[in-house]
Amino acid sequence: MAHFAKLNNNIVTEVIVAEQDFINSGAVGDSFLWVQTSYSGNFRKNFAGIGYTYDKTRDAFIPPQLYPSWKLAEDTCQWKPPITCPDDDKMYTWDEDVYQADNSKGWILNE
Repeated sequence: MAHFAKLNNNIVTEVIVAEQDFINSGAVGDSFLWVQTSYSGNFRKNFAGIGYTYDKTRDAFIPPQLYPSWKLAEDTCQWKPPITCPDDDKMYTWDEDVYQADNSKGWILNE
């Protein structure tokens, strides 16, 4: 079985699992609206999800950008924060307003 993402203007609107005989029929694999995605991430960088964008140039599914300050990592096609989250085994949440007010801050400790 294989997973396919249905695209509308390069935005994923549906993800299905298809049997091999369905794939061989050309109903999915040969359609311009369907692009195969890898659950294990073996190709197209990320498993497609609803709302993801398919970037044909990168041949990758890219998740929606959560925060304006986060940049796309080309190697993973994942959004990365402008400053690294503290690595102290505590839980943090990103606060875009805090970052916009002071670009040296942005991670808020969950208490």
